[in-house]
Amino acid sequence: RLEKLNELKKQPVGYCKQTLDSVLNVEMVTDKTAEEIKQVISNYCFSCLKAEKFDLIWKRAQKCPTFLCALPRKEGYEFFVGQWSGAELHFTSLINIQTQGEAAASQLILYHYPELQKEKGIVLMTAEMDSRFFNVSEAQCIANQVQLFYATDRSETFGLVETFNHRPNEFKYMSVIAELEQSGLGRQLTAKLD
Repeated sequence: RLEKLNELKKQPVGYCKQTLDSVLNVEMVTDKTAEEIKQVISNYCFSCLKAEKFDLIWKRAQKCPTFLCALPRKEGYEFFVGQWSGAELHFTSLINIQTQGEAAASQLILYHYPELQKEKGIVLMTAEMDSRFFNVSEAQCIANQVQLFYATDRSETFGLVETFNHRPNEFKYMSVIAELEQSGLGRQLTAKLD
């Protein structure tokens, strides 16, 4: 089993397609409440979204499938472009896209599992990351930004996503940083860098 695990770690991010059944024994949670499922999965690097929040994210992702997130680094920010592909959200650094174009590999993938959405009112999420580019805190910061920009009630915040997708010549990179700083999402990560 360890040899297989090591082989998988050598594969590029996204090499093996994850399904909910491959990461969770669904039969074991069928009789559990949404709260009980949240408690169980929090021990296994999963996250939970409320069904309504995921519906909003999903609806907006259909109209705006690409966006930019900013990750605090020691000397400023690094930008990562997120691209929806079904219920997967693939992130690649902007510099990789600029230098490698379509050949740029995913460095972080957020997998969303809507199988429990109707029955339990939750959507499970897990991440696969290339540890050369992300640690768990950084991946969490990116995942939180997806909710910040796609599940917001503030029209100005989601407006950044719309501008990026539909009027890219009007898009201002610094607006993403300003929104991130205003939300406080990057503050904890920045404190770890100091």
